[in-house]
Amino acid sequence: MLDDMMGRAVSPVFVGREAELAGLAEAFEQAREKAATAVLLGGEAGVGKTRLVTCFAERAERDGARVLVGGCVELSTEGLAYAPFTAVIRQLVREQGAEEVAALLPDGGARDLARLLPEFGEAGDAVESETARARLFEQILNLLERLAECRPLLLVIEDIHWADRSSRDLIAFLSRNLRAAPVLMLLTYRSDDLHRQHPLRPVLAELGRVDGVLRLELPRLTRDEVAAQMAGILGTTPEYPKVREVYQRSEGIPLFVEALLESGGGCSLPESLHDLIIGSVERLPEETQRVLRVAAAGGIRVSHALLSAVTGLSDVELEDALRPAVAANVIQVADGRAYVFRHSLIREAVHEELLPGEHVRTHARFAEEIEKNRRLVPPGRAAIEIAHHWYSARDDLWALVSAWDAAGKAANAFAYNEQMQLLERVLSLWNKVPDATERIGADQTTVLEHASEAAQACGELDRGIKFVKAALSELDEEAEPERVAELVVRLSQLKISKRKPGALDDLRYAERLVPQPSLARTRTLARLGSYLMFQGEVAEGTALTEEALAIARAHGEECLEADLLLNLAVGHSIAGDMERTITINETAMAIGERLRSGRILLRALANTVDALNNVGRSAEAVELALKGEQLAKKYGLYRVQGTFISNNRAEALESLGRFDEAAEAAEYTLTMDPTLRTRHHLRRVRADVALARGEAEVIRSVLAEVDAFTVEEEFTQELTANTRLKMGLHLLEGEPLAALEAAERVQVDTQILSKPLLGWRLLGLIADVCDAAGVVAPERAAALRARAEKVGTTMAADNPVSEAYRLDLLRDHDAAAAAWERLERPFLQAASLLRAARTAATAGDREGAAVRLRAARPIAVALSARPLVAEIEALARRIGVALPAEAGREPSGREPGGVPLLTPREQEVLRLVAQGRSNRDIASELFISAKTVSVHVSNILGKLGVSTRGEAAAAAHRLSLIG
Repeated sequence: MLDDMMGRAVSPVFVGREAELAGLAEAFEQAREKAATAVLLGGEAGVGKTRLVTCFAERAERDGARVLVGGCVELSTEGLAYAPFTAVIRQLVREQGAEEVAALLPDGGARDLARLLPEFGEAGDAVESETARARLFEQILNLLERLAECRPLLLVIEDIHWADRSSRDLIAFLSRNLRAAPVLMLLTYRSDDLHRQHPLRPVLAELGRVDGVLRLELPRLTRDEVAAQMAGILGTTPEYPKVREVYQRSEGIPLFVEALLESGGGCSLPESLHDLIIGSVERLPEETQRVLRVAAAGGIRVSHALLSAVTGLSDVELEDALRPAVAANVIQVADGRAYVFRHSLIREAVHEELLPGEHVRTHARFAEEIEKNRRLVPPGRAAIEIAHHWYSARDDLWALVSAWDAAGKAANAFAYNEQMQLLERVLSLWNKVPDATERIGADQTTVLEHASEAAQACGELDRGIKFVKAALSELDEEAEPERVAELVVRLSQLKISKRKPGALDDLRYAERLVPQPSLARTRTLARLGSYLMFQGEVAEGTALTEEALAIARAHGEECLEADLLLNLAVGHSIAGDMERTITINETAMAIGERLRSGRILLRALANTVDALNNVGRSAEAVELALKGEQLAKKYGLYRVQGTFISNNRAEALESLGRFDEAAEAAEYTLTMDPTLRTRHHLRRVRADVALARGEAEVIRSVLAEVDAFTVEEEFTQELTANTRLKMGLHLLEGEPLAALEAAERVQVDTQILSKPLLGWRLLGLIADVCDAAGVVAPERAAALRARAEKVGTTMAADNPVSEAYRLDLLRDHDAAAAAWERLERPFLQAASLLRAARTAATAGDREGAAVRLRAARPIAVALSARPLVAEIEALARRIGVALPAEAGREPSGREPGGVPLLTPREQEVLRLVAQGRSNRDIASELFISAKTVSVHVSNILGKLGVSTRGEAAAAAHRLSLIG
């Protein structure tokens, strides 16, 4: 009988908004070309956002687009996580079936979506919680991208001013990462609701800085548009005095125009907007009003079955009661046998009519009925619905119990912020419920522990510290040492994330609390050992890690064993034992494959890429990294671990002197929303390229972003890299004395480590600083140089890269240049040739210097290493050596001097062009943007002197440019 309950349309005519529709159409057209991401559509309540979106969506669907719609609800702010995205995925399941949707996802993706919808079966293992939420985000991104491969996609998310924290984070993530797919996100929000502290404001500010995000503010209707709206509703042209009066009272807000016409207008116009909106309800029968008040307590959408259970009315009685409300267009019948208030303002006004006692009883009835039958609400919503209603009913006992239950469900969905908020509610109610511990089966300290864990997971670091300290104040370390140790370790991790001092003291204290060989000690030693290694205390960190490894193996904890092996490999890497590092990584990788743990497998692979680059097998490292990035996509972990592997690939490319590709990889990966630490690593790679090419502003901006000028990193790796970049910047800007001062500080404050691209690279730059500063501060430079050489004698140099750096440090520059050439590191080869030329010139060997300069210059020119070119040319002028001028191109596919005509990246692009691949396909395979591919193709065409991709392919085969 629900199907015949049809309300009249408010207005059969869509009034105005042509400019806004045109703007949306233009944005969608850009999205089809993969150049737009989102439209933020703001406007006052009742101004017509939903009507505009509905009209645009209908047009998009007629034009062949797929339209997915999800909406946030007021309940979201209390912990209903991912509400709009759950609705979108549920729509997909209805249209295509769960199996077909799951087939679009990477391996294991369906198990992640099962946390949102039970249609996808059993949820996956959430033990690896540090990557769980990021993996879920990645799966949703993958799903949208795959859907868009078939046809353009319009994703509508309404009322994001009500969005939960998890949904806001996911919206921001998608806005940053939906860059290579024809997807437009259309997001609506109430602009008049955004007070200064509203949580959506920083999200809007962040999205406003994303390229391709457009903000539209929907204005009120003009007087002529109000007249047109009135004509559509009334079916006749209204008189001018009536139009003027309605326009003045409504102020051009369409919802108020409708309400004014329904009220009859004239002298009886209500004095307040609340009275105006509620007027249409008050003209309904009393029983209808009563049912509407109950329905309003259930939210903007309530199922027929739930409303029947709460009101106690039969199906027929409920339909009879609601029929007048449907006819008056106060509520509408939606799919799934549900009722929806025509506008949230109407629901809010009706809900405000509940008397205090009625409010308590009604919300309690909703909680009771949902508790009896959780199928009365959509899957996944029962726990938070019950918690909301008991809290609204002001029942402290059941509000606490239900919030605890809902917090567990939120954690299961990786909605850590919502979990934390619900646990805070439990804590706020704790003293009001005398037997709270017995009711939920956990003491207050346990609640604080869970809250601290959730706060750490969602990045609320200050609150996490507060929860940990509160929990510690309740515990006795002698009675529960393992529990205290776990909390102290968590406190240390929060301090590290906040860059607060004291983390090492905390970890040592935790270690003393668990002296026995237990798993608690293993987990504590894992953190302490790793921390010490990254601080440069490799020997102690390694010993503690080996102790933890033995305990883990004794307990048969393979996952923990693999992580400890990888920690151990890091220690050997820092100590310079790269071959042992690779061997241990392979052992851990085998465990990851056996456990089918993508996280372990990818971590081992990333570390191996780094180790290969450090021993000089950089081309091999690049190839392995590309395979790893593909695996990360397969496991749905690209934004978490794939980006780190991409960073290691960028480092290997920089080592090989493939500067364009290194900068390209770093910039592309930065758009993939990596973690903050990975982002800083990527920015440092970009700064290394900038240092070689003389881009001082780029280096300065990177150093500012990573806080190198204001914060001393606790980890040696970051501190060393920052110091090296600062010294390089000073040299680039002609400030050798400032570079010398920075070098002197690093000698005092930091242990020089044996890892080739960490300690040896820094030591090599210190030697350059000494050479440059020798004129302005000869004694200081000489003293520093002597100390550097002494440190070098204590460092491991048992691999080709370390040995090449050692040769340069010992001033055997010709041997170093030959070593760099064998390692295919042209920039370092040219730099060593320049040093050898200086040595020859100082010794009076002008011809020897000339030979070396003539060998170095074409290498530096090919790399666009402008500072190095300038130094080579300056030395040549000073000693009176003529360098050959550049000649024209040879038709052999190589530049004069044997330099390749195309860069390695251009050769890769050309190979795929010759296979007939599109720019988008090439971008996906090479992990770069389609726009970057377009630039490469243009460069290739120019260098080959051809005008089409087909001609380029023919030239490639003719000149043997590709294999």
